[in-house]
Amino acid sequence: MRGWAVWAVRGAAGLLTAAALAHTLWNGLVEPGIALAFGTLITIGELARRDRGGAGRQQPAPLGSAGALAYALLGQNAGQTTHHGVLQIVAVVVAAALVGIVPHIARGGGPALDHLARRVLTVTFAAVCFQPLYNSGRLEDWVGQGPYLVLFLLFLLGLTALCDAVLAAVLSGARTGWPYGPLLRDELRAQLGVGSAICATGVVMALGVAVAGLWAVPVFSVPLLLTQMSFHRITAIRTTYRQTITSLARATEIAGYTRPGHARRVAALSCAVGRELGLSERELTVLEYAALMHDIGQLSLVDPVPDGATAELPAAEARRIAGLGGEVARQTGVPAEVAVVVERQADPYREQPVAARIVRTVNAYDDLVGGARHPGGSLAALERLRLGTGHDYQPEVVECLARVLARGGRARVVPVPPG
Repeated sequence: MRGWAVWAVRGAAGLLTAAALAHTLWNGLVEPGIALAFGTLITIGELARRDRGGAGRQQPAPLGSAGALAYALLGQNAGQTTHHGVLQIVAVVVAAALVGIVPHIARGGGPALDHLARRVLTVTFAAVCFQPLYNSGRLEDWVGQGPYLVLFLLFLLGLTALCDAVLAAVLSGARTGWPYGPLLRDELRAQLGVGSAICATGVVMALGVAVAGLWAVPVFSVPLLLTQMSFHRITAIRTTYRQTITSLARATEIAGYTRPGHARRVAALSCAVGRELGLSERELTVLEYAALMHDIGQLSLVDPVPDGATAELPAAEARRIAGLGGEVARQTGVPAEVAVVVERQADPYREQPVAARIVRTVNAYDDLVGGARHPGGSLAALERLRLGTGHDYQPEVVECLARVLARGGRARVVPVPPG
């Protein structure tokens, strides 16, 4: 079912692109100067985009997106009515985006096919909703050229952002197998950030060109370009911060207190369980950091725990190690919620925050699967966890873990991106 959704989105975008390019090649460009100006803006936006974000996440191209939306909502140029249609808008956007991604492809990167499909469909949606109404004169009869037109454009771009969020959630859910509801919520939350800046710039740019002509394009592009550069810097800082925490978490492995890769496995699987439970991106980030650092308290031990399996320790000793780990986490400067999760991971689950319940369950599962004293494998480990749901492990978390493993196991788990 999910595979069909992906192919439906890609197929619709492909058909629109083929029809738009064929129509434009056959009839030629209407008002080529305007098309060149907005095409150049979209290309620059794609060139300024980073290939990949943390954990492989596609970085947005705010300038290119705003330029595409502005072209879709353009009705006048310096007071003169424009005549480009929906198919030409799609053709210009696609051609400019393809030119902009050539350097990324040459470096072995470039946007995913799903990213391009979303761009085509969202721009088409905006253009179809605006151009026929404007060109027929009905939009002017309804709202005029004053503030009501601005409100209409903002409303239309709000619908366009909603369309983009729905497409992004559908494609991400099909690619990862994560629940659709939390993915849609995260996409909508992301739209409130950089998405609102894209929509506002698109509206202002379209209205500015309508009054002042094409000189408004570079003028209104500068703020968003600076925002995009700042976004890249913040993303780089967050990525470095995550790498620092990951390196710190490896201290227990290097010292021989835990098995190699234990912290990364627990973090990845915890994030997958958190997504299954519907945690937000912010909560998933806290969960990932806490899972990476959950064994840091073992560095205080004189004699290492066999296989680093804290799930096998007496409750008092496990809570002591967890408390020490929380103190170490606070000294690293991580958010306070991370330290709380680390220090409370050994408490009875009814007294724990949700993230601590997840970390405790997944840590115990990895200990049971990888420990030499428990050769039964995944099914035996899950059975042991189910037997402990009366006090140690929340039943809902254990069942979420079982569902995540049933969909493909540990090899398919992807850690949450930073931030």
